[in-house]
Amino acid sequence: MYNKVIFAGNLTRDPELRYTPQGTAVTNITIAVNSRVKQGEEFRDETLFIDIVVFGKQAENVAQYLAKGRGVIVDGRLRERRWEYEGQQKRKMEVIANTVRFLPRREEAPPRDDDFIPPEESTELEPF
Repeated sequence: MYNKVIFAGNLTRDPELRYTPQGTAVTNITIAVNSRVKQGEEFRDETLFIDIVVFGKQAENVAQYLAKGRGVIVDGRLRERRWEYEGQQKRKMEVIANTVRFLPRREEAPPRDDDFIPPEESTELEPF
């Protein structure tokens, strides 16, 4: 069996860090993943909210350096949790993260080639 997912999205809230009784760091985050879906002749935006669990040192880094609104790429696997609450069976799908990549903020992103605007004036120091 093969169980692998990759999502790119933005955090919907600040990370929640806690520790297991054995001392393992566990951070929970939720990301919003947007996509466009065609219905008939029109397109509409669809947003998925994905719950993600991160363990270990990576969990501590996520909690320390990320906040609501930051972009991430998450590589992991799906897990289903089941429990009973007030006599009803409940279940939830979540992603167990293998890696979480932090995406740069827009102001941190390196300039693209099409953003380059050459200077209008030249000096004698320029070879052209």
